[in-house]
Amino acid sequence: MDSVRTALGSAIANQAPPIPEFGSTEAKLAYLRWMGAMSERLKRKIPELQMRQEFLQTAWYESRRAGLDVTLVMGLIQVESNFRKFAVSSVGARGYMQVMPFWTRVIGDGDPGKLFHMQTNLRFGCVILRHYLDRERGDPFLGLGRYNGSRGRAPYPEAVFAAQRSWLPGDRAVG
Repeated sequence: MDSVRTALGSAIANQAPPIPEFGSTEAKLAYLRWMGAMSERLKRKIPELQMRQEFLQTAWYESRRAGLDVTLVMGLIQVESNFRKFAVSSVGARGYMQVMPFWTRVIGDGDPGKLFHMQTNLRFGCVILRHYLDRERGDPFLGLGRYNGSRGRAPYPEAVFAAQRSWLPGDRAVG
């Protein structure tokens, strides 16, 4: 457990700003096309353009930083909070990715209020999801089940997979 705490803690502690870097012009153009398409899809959930762009840039950055597919992260956020920054579940999970406050004691500074900060919430959520996927040897069904606390039961992972499909580049529907 100490090695996990150290690895997760160092991942959270790195406060690099979510500024995308690209290895090629094609990669940058693909990112810009993605931003445009996803911004249009997210308009109903986050109406203000600057907030929507900051959210998408941060979600893209934190997903890539954690080695996750951004469509999976977007699907998870849709299921967990429906893109509500200040969402709080019946068990106390907070923010976009519905991070449980105990994680701030395990890998953060112990301040659960920071889970309402966009980048902090997305960083915690992505790092935690990556951790659970690694524990499950990359199996997204089991990793999502661990994230949600429903390991082995289908409804939650299936809901995330369904929501994920709506964030694929060619799909137009967003719930």
